[in-house]
Amino acid sequence: METPDPFEIWLPLARAHKSILTSVEAALKQAGLPGLDWYDLLWELECAGSDGLRPFELQEKLLLPQYGVSRLADRLAKAGLLERLTCNGDGRGQVLVITPEGAAMRARVWTVYSDTMQQAVTPHFSAGEARRLAELLAKLLRPAPADKI
Repeated sequence: METPDPFEIWLPLARAHKSILTSVEAALKQAGLPGLDWYDLLWELECAGSDGLRPFELQEKLLLPQYGVSRLADRLAKAGLLERLTCNGDGRGQVLVITPEGAAMRARVWTVYSDTMQQAVTPHFSAGEARRLAELLAKLLRPAPADKI
């Protein structure tokens, strides 16, 4: 069995990813909405519900450095989209919780985000091709079999 060249996969995948995200960011900007970094943070907080998340938990979920999460959270707090609560059991710790305004903003961003994704992706694939592509890409999320390492 011939071993595939990873760059035959990686380069088109990375370029497609960049192209689609560039389209989404441009559509958000045109709509006067914040970028995907705001969306991603608000989404994670919305998923966490009333328990919220500690900054280090957000850092793990968003794959941002600590200072990046801190700066982004500061901007969202100033915009009234999240609030900082004292963490029970850790007087110096904080829990970040989405506000109703934050949930409304996330929903507005999602409308543009999802529409742009539909326009960028859907015309290129049949339903079967889309399912197959999703299956193939899911393989990259699983650990390699032990005999392949």
